[in-house]
Amino acid sequence: MSHEEFPTENPAVVTCGLPYANGDLHIGHLRTYVGGDIYSRSLRKLGQQTAFVSGSDMHGTPVAVNAEKEGVTPEEFALRHHEKYEATFPRFNIDFDNYGHTHDETNTELTQEIVKTLEAEGYVYEKEIPVAYDPDADQWLPDRFVEGACPYCGEHARGDECDEGCGRHLEPGEIENPTSTLTGNPAEYRERQHKFFAVSDLQEYLQEFIDRLEGTSNAQNQPREWIEGELQDWCITRDMDWGIDYPGEEGDDLVLYVWVDAPIEYISSTKQYSENVGADTFDWEQAWKESGDIVHIIGRDIIQHHTVFWPAMLKGAGYIEPRAVMASGFITLNGKGFSTSRNRAVWADEYLDEGFHPDLLRYYLATNGGFQQDVDFSWSKFQERVNSELVGTVGNFLYRSMLFAYRNFEGTPDADVSEEVEERIQEAIDEFEAALNGYSIRKSGNAAVRLAQFGNEYIQRNEPWKLTDEDPEAAAQVIRDCVQIAKAIAVIFQPVAPAKMQALWEQLGEDGAVADTAIEAALETPPASFGEPEALFEKIEDDRVEELNEKLDERVAATESESDESEEDTDENMADDADLEPIADDRISFDEFQDLDLRVGEILSAEGIDGADKLAKLTVDIGVEERQIVAGIKQLHDLSELPGKKVIIVANLEKAELFGVESNGMLLAAGDEADLLTTYGDAVTGTKVQ
Repeated sequence: MSHEEFPTENPAVVTCGLPYANGDLHIGHLRTYVGGDIYSRSLRKLGQQTAFVSGSDMHGTPVAVNAEKEGVTPEEFALRHHEKYEATFPRFNIDFDNYGHTHDETNTELTQEIVKTLEAEGYVYEKEIPVAYDPDADQWLPDRFVEGACPYCGEHARGDECDEGCGRHLEPGEIENPTSTLTGNPAEYRERQHKFFAVSDLQEYLQEFIDRLEGTSNAQNQPREWIEGELQDWCITRDMDWGIDYPGEEGDDLVLYVWVDAPIEYISSTKQYSENVGADTFDWEQAWKESGDIVHIIGRDIIQHHTVFWPAMLKGAGYIEPRAVMASGFITLNGKGFSTSRNRAVWADEYLDEGFHPDLLRYYLATNGGFQQDVDFSWSKFQERVNSELVGTVGNFLYRSMLFAYRNFEGTPDADVSEEVEERIQEAIDEFEAALNGYSIRKSGNAAVRLAQFGNEYIQRNEPWKLTDEDPEAAAQVIRDCVQIAKAIAVIFQPVAPAKMQALWEQLGEDGAVADTAIEAALETPPASFGEPEALFEKIEDDRVEELNEKLDERVAATESESDESEEDTDENMADDADLEPIADDRISFDEFQDLDLRVGEILSAEGIDGADKLAKLTVDIGVEERQIVAGIKQLHDLSELPGKKVIIVANLEKAELFGVESNGMLLAAGDEADLLTTYGDAVTGTKVQ
């Protein structure tokens, strides 16, 4: 691994978090896969040797539970979803070099080999722990076969995660008041021998690793709580039949925990790719054992696994560490969380069946906010981005300039590119390269759109239609420049909109695939002749959006009317369900409101509280003094970016002690994602809100 700028001499591997083979895909799931595809295509554009791999996560208790409900085997259930994913990704131009699954022979063998190595190196030990057991079903209860109270916050939790409270990972035996999901009866704890991975032995290494790690800031900062605190060892076995058997006779009837074999699929999938194309084309062992640049693109809910557990496994087994982890924010729908149980989702198949081109969604997901920020999808917002940017900016420039070139010159005019345009294209190339090295998918996509904006300004400023009779050479120069800009857009925008840019490439009369061109092709001379162009993007009409909103509303209403009780969602990498609460009937008087002393404050410092998953300690300047405030925003904000931000606080709230830390005030924020309330203008610190 290097920390040199891309492109490097090392083989790069770009991976995406494995989709859990447990349900249909909606557009919220696609953000990391589109992001991974764009990033890998962009690296190749720079000349970086790159493998883009992933696979389906086949194991774990949710698969076993749902397979049992359907009366099929877990393998049959998971394979059905795997095959659906394998067919769906290409429909969105997500082009994996290899897409495997965790239950195949390659991953099974490699997982057991890595576990044996960890054991031989002294990183695995056996320990007797309490495990939930259902005496009525005569069965051990791993992970989601047991529910109860979180031992840390007291909220209802699953056996492996406090999903409704603090979000903390839970080890077997930790959950309180356990109940069997098989029978609904109280479970009891019985002692059982299990295998543990001594992550704590690698704590010093992990502390150094996190300082080297590149990628998004949330992936660099969120895991510090675990790495710098009291690092717990991980139980890596489970009492169930579905999964990869623990290697050797000592494993008894235990299978490996799903988070052991799931990330190893990254290596297995790369190995399968090498076997398909040959080691001369791509050498998986060089990439994973010698000098590869590994980039993981994931949802932020699995940062801990990829920045603590996974690099520790790699280090212990003799593999190289990841170079970067890019963790995305969630996708919401009309301001609410996607909910599969309520059918409140835009399904992947549905999007395509409505006749929309996949590249439109790719653009929306890639450029609508920074990668680690939450993004809201609505048909209205989608329409606005498509109509204003793809149709109005990119499409408008390409069609008008190429049509003028065709009608007046039958292609590219015989002239040299002007110095101004050549410099502007080079600037776009530099923006593209800087964006990749800064791990910003948004900026890489915007480089081409900004170039199209320049193109529109350039053609409007020079008005070649007026120059055709007055100064034909000047007209030819302007259109020659515009055709060069069009070609540059095809090259730079190809990772985001591969199919549309291939169509543009062909309209320009170019041979081959634009995907195979290097970034330098943006400045190469276009073909002398090409035919009449066609518009690449079509406007989305208002009545179409109204129709789509009505369909969604009717579907959600129909689902909710079938049952007043919502089922538990099992989606990975998405925001939690976020229905708006009804307005309270009880009113307060104006005098009661006046009793609240709301002030504008400025955050001076922010740091996590050791041992608390959600809590952060803030120092806030409220004009007349500085206050220490504890807020539950640790996992929802990049704390390093908060200093300097204006916020609103309740200044006359009684002091409280949270996790042993005094809190003198309350930070105001909206919703479960803690969207911090701030000021529209530059209100003076300490100003009273009224």
